[in-house]
Amino acid sequence: MTYLIYILAFAVLLGVLVTIHEFGHFIVARMCKVHVQRFSIGMGPVFYKKLDKHGTEFALSAIPLGGYVSMITNKLIELEPEISNQLTEEQLKNTFDSKPKWQRASIMFAGPLANFLLSIFIFTAIFLNTADPKIVPVVNSASQQITYSSNESFKINDQILSINNTSVKEAKDVNLELLTYAGYTGDLSFEVIRDGLQNPTNVLVKVSNFLPTSESQSNPTEYLGVDISYLMQPIIGKVIPGGSADNAGIKSNDRILKIGDTNINFASDIQKQVSENPNNNVEFKIERDGKIIYLPVDIGSQSREDKIVGMLGVSFGTSRGLYQSLLKGVYETYNLSVKTLQFIGKMISGNMGTENLSGPIGIAQMAGDTAQAGFIPFMYLMALLSISLAVLNLLPIPVLDGGQLTLLGIEAIRGKPLPEKAENIIYTGGAAIVVMLMVFAIFNDISRFL
Repeated sequence: MTYLIYILAFAVLLGVLVTIHEFGHFIVARMCKVHVQRFSIGMGPVFYKKLDKHGTEFALSAIPLGGYVSMITNKLIELEPEISNQLTEEQLKNTFDSKPKWQRASIMFAGPLANFLLSIFIFTAIFLNTADPKIVPVVNSASQQITYSSNESFKINDQILSINNTSVKEAKDVNLELLTYAGYTGDLSFEVIRDGLQNPTNVLVKVSNFLPTSESQSNPTEYLGVDISYLMQPIIGKVIPGGSADNAGIKSNDRILKIGDTNINFASDIQKQVSENPNNNVEFKIERDGKIIYLPVDIGSQSREDKIVGMLGVSFGTSRGLYQSLLKGVYETYNLSVKTLQFIGKMISGNMGTENLSGPIGIAQMAGDTAQAGFIPFMYLMALLSISLAVLNLLPIPVLDGGQLTLLGIEAIRGKPLPEKAENIIYTGGAAIVVMLMVFAIFNDISRFL
């Protein structure tokens, strides 16, 4: 049963990503009136096919790794003249290479664009249907071995706002940002909020050949020498109707600053203070819409493990509207696309281990693991891989979309295409690079199991 889950999850994941990618090429080709001979999901021998009214063959092929959209070109007609007998005069006039360069470029770019749009759609749906946890990275401890370039050093309970001016708002952000500095020598600037200070302060950490090994890259904060917790800010999410908070007038988005005489920094502080004050009336200091208000709260109670504890009747983490979710979805897609490019650059320069590359076996394992974890983790993985597929396809490697866009750029500069012999050599080299990358990724997958 477990193996079946992995197989089905892999088939669904790859099937959706490839279909969306190829549909991007297909729909723009149709808009440009280029005749599409075949739209195939999978490679190799076709085991199912169906023609539409435009004469396009929609096919499922035997090897479930990739897909393609086969368009009519002048070169194809030259090589296989009998094809022209199957085409209308209109289709013969509208070959791919007869179109203006901007239309050919649009068709090539449409595949990666479709994957970017899929990621935005998935992220937007996830953010719309999950609470914003309002998490902040908090320093638990810092190693004495850290070298500072400033008078300031990390202190316990420092809240990290940004690293080198890039804001960090979620649990994944700190490690992702630190990974982009693999191989870096210089200062890392951490902007932090510190207890007792009104304004943020900067902590400068001096690093040399930062994150030099795959082991260090697996846990950047540990290598840096900082232990970090990811804690929720003391911002009220939902208020349960009829509960203590509701009766006292506490509202969603209220930030709790103080309960009684105790300062509140995180949601866990609220839980602790409420739990310790069952059936007590306690004053809450609250920030609401930029104003400070004070509310007396009759804290409720309930029995838990033979103990009476206080109850407030709230949850933490705020909901997002459609527009806010869409903006965050666009930003997440952009940010992860940039990070993917940076990591590829680090791998090429040797500053990041190529052990991070995964092939079909690794993807199948991730698909199965996330499918068992739940629908949202599975969809999040789909969005991540959709971004990876889009970015990789835009690399200037012949046979990939980016390579064909590069050749179109060269054609625009030269005023004519490259000689056929040169194009054949370039495409052969590009295909060899892609095959070697695939073999290497599969080797990585296998070595993880040995």
